[in-house]
Amino acid sequence: MTRYDRRIRLFAACLSAMAGFVDALGFIKLGGLFVSFMSGNSTRLAVGIAQNASQAPVAAGLIGTFVLGVMAGSVVGRFAREHRRPAVLTVISALLAFAAILNAIGITAAAIFAMTLAMGAENAIFERDGEVTIGLTYMTGALVKFGQGLTGAMLGGDPLAWAPYLMLWVGLVLGATAGALTFPWLGLSGLWIAAAAAGTLAFVAARTGPDRVVDPPAGG
Repeated sequence: MTRYDRRIRLFAACLSAMAGFVDALGFIKLGGLFVSFMSGNSTRLAVGIAQNASQAPVAAGLIGTFVLGVMAGSVVGRFAREHRRPAVLTVISALLAFAAILNAIGITAAAIFAMTLAMGAENAIFERDGEVTIGLTYMTGALVKFGQGLTGAMLGGDPLAWAPYLMLWVGLVLGATAGALTFPWLGLSGLWIAAAAAGTLAFVAARTGPDRVVDPPAGG
């Protein structure tokens, strides 16, 4: 992430905020399961298997749906080529709007399915040669890089290498906070906000030129 310029870092932080917003809505609705954080769902699945908990099948279904979303996003991105980001974000916006409609007509399970597909697809926005270059819906890797960047700065390396990873984490936390504050008022109808945000980001991505990748500083 440190090799992307500032506009892309800010764009990624906004995407993480959107993921946090949607995940908070899903977490509250599902009573402790996630629509974007599959490490947490994997732990819930394992605990459910060990303790015969009823949430194990739900966790397994969310994980499978998320993987399908990743696959769908990757397919869209490959066909869209240089228009990957606006194309994938348009699909995400449509899925989130569809989830809001499904919730409004009382088909909540299908709404959760669409939300999880959207969150899986989001991880295809920053993909190069089949590899995700910036993880947007999970922060463990970002926090590891943050810690490594702080260590490097203390030992004489790039003094700000940690900053982009902190920004990514802060974006997700702020988005999740907004989602948690929104849920008591709107419930899953708050997905309309996320759909509008994804649509806006798709427009921004379409207007943004190609990435400007910067070389890391000497010794970084």
